[in-house]
Amino acid sequence: MAGSVQIVGTGQLLTLHRRLRAAGGPRLQRNFSRRIRRAAEPLHRDLQRAIRTVNLTGSGRRVRGGPSPTTRPLRALLAGAIRISVRTGTTPGARVWTDKTRLPPDVRNMPWVIESGTVRHPVFGNRRRWATQTARPTGWWSRTVRAGTPRMTAEVARVADDVRRDLE
Repeated sequence: MAGSVQIVGTGQLLTLHRRLRAAGGPRLQRNFSRRIRRAAEPLHRDLQRAIRTVNLTGSGRRVRGGPSPTTRPLRALLAGAIRISVRTGTTPGARVWTDKTRLPPDVRNMPWVIESGTVRHPVFGNRRRWATQTARPTGWWSRTVRAGTPRMTAEVARVADDVRRDLE
């Protein structure tokens, strides 16, 4: 399900954060945050690429093509709502998530709808005529997160080890 993926550490990252704070180095903390963000960026890019390449096919009788009839292409809009946040407080870590506030109210649930594989919507706003489209491949969020999480986790552990060595 499209939501958020978090790499947080109640142990290793938390201990490292406390040592960073005790060392009193805001430069070290900024460096730590920047490197954690860089560890999450490949997953962020992969998720944006995944939503941009989802194929939405209709069951209509006519085959039509061409550019989007609206000024807001759906896949680009959804890709722009995927964000990264890095925390260095009591629960340090990285989070890649879909920011619903960056989406217009009428498409706020669309990442989850496309994740499920079936999009049902009124035809050009006509509530008496509905269309059903299928998203292929299904599970754009869950498959991408499943593939990218081990790489992100390993990179965060490597960053934590590097910073721990710097503190010793």
